[in-house]
Amino acid sequence: MATTSRRLIASYVFDWFVILAIAAVGAGFWRVTPYHRPFTLVDPSIAFPYVEHETFSVAVLAVLALIFPGVTIFLVSMIFVPGPSGLTWAPFGPTLRRKLWELHTGWIGLALTLALSFMFTQGMRNLFGKLRPDLLSRCDPDYENQADYALGGFPQVLNGLYLVSSTICRQTDKAVLNEGFASFPSGHASYSWAGLFYLALYLASKLSVTVPYLLPFSYTSSSSSTHAFTTKNTTRPDSSSPTLPPPSTQHHQIPLRYQSAAPPVYLLVPPLIPICLAIYICATRYTDFRHHGFDIIFGALMGIFLSWFGFRMYHLPIRRGDGSSWGPRSEGKAFGTLLGSGGYREFERKRDDNHRGDLEWGAGTSHEMNRLGSSREYANGTVAPSSSARQGMV
Repeated sequence: MATTSRRLIASYVFDWFVILAIAAVGAGFWRVTPYHRPFTLVDPSIAFPYVEHETFSVAVLAVLALIFPGVTIFLVSMIFVPGPSGLTWAPFGPTLRRKLWELHTGWIGLALTLALSFMFTQGMRNLFGKLRPDLLSRCDPDYENQADYALGGFPQVLNGLYLVSSTICRQTDKAVLNEGFASFPSGHASYSWAGLFYLALYLASKLSVTVPYLLPFSYTSSSSSTHAFTTKNTTRPDSSSPTLPPPSTQHHQIPLRYQSAAPPVYLLVPPLIPICLAIYICATRYTDFRHHGFDIIFGALMGIFLSWFGFRMYHLPIRRGDGSSWGPRSEGKAFGTLLGSGGYREFERKRDDNHRGDLEWGAGTSHEMNRLGSSREYANGTVAPSSSARQGMV
């Protein structure tokens, strides 16, 4: 393996270390005692009973939000990638590398999503110290001597309505008591939506489940429609691949109503399963008196946003892609790039007898992709590599 390839691999290994560091920060927040917000003993919103055995324990949540999506991504990557459009003549080596790359991007996106959710959730809990609905049951307060623990209020006017500190609690289990001040945001809501909604996006991408839409650009597989260079400098590496007419004449040939169609309804089921499971987990946090409604809603929204962010970091948009993940970074930009350098993929000026001055995507970034020639189309499973590239793969 070339030195540059080792550099690229090392950059992604470093990404995993950074993700583990983010999770470690979250674990550090988890071990810190949260802020104990003062409360009143006559507040009905914190007077619900303490349910010792919750519906979904932390261990079960980890299985559902981490293990279940991870195993599903593994099975999809190993069984269904590169998909039915992957040509049967493709050799085993490139196909296996494609499967492993899809597995890597699926896992690293999931790991980033859950690590960020863990860190933000635990950090915000410690900062806010919001009271759980079952706080008084956890606290077991000393009602007879509440005046000794008063922090404020006007008992003479409000008939003994004191604002007291957590020192009034007679609970001997500090872990149980501290958890009573960790209601916002809901960890079960943020973790479940982070992991399970990421899985829903992943399955929707692989199954091409999206609302029908009209493409806002040319019906063409040419790379010239996807970057900022002019058309005359961006012909395809493999000119034998078919290209549809330009947008100016296309509407005369393909009616709008035939440019897209709804997917089969049964394909909605796989993405809906993790979504329904996340909704059920959130509902149990309310019925178990662990969180207020706003805590659950905020946690769910945070998990949804982080799952979208983690998915889009490594995968094409569902409506613009074909179920594939983004390709690797260019080796020259493996560990970073400078301002104005145009992202993490490079162009290389390629000159030959047929295409003088053509720009080739990611040239020099991967030994295997150089050998594939028209690697973007092969990676997407839409166009076979040219005959010269096919010979180089053997």
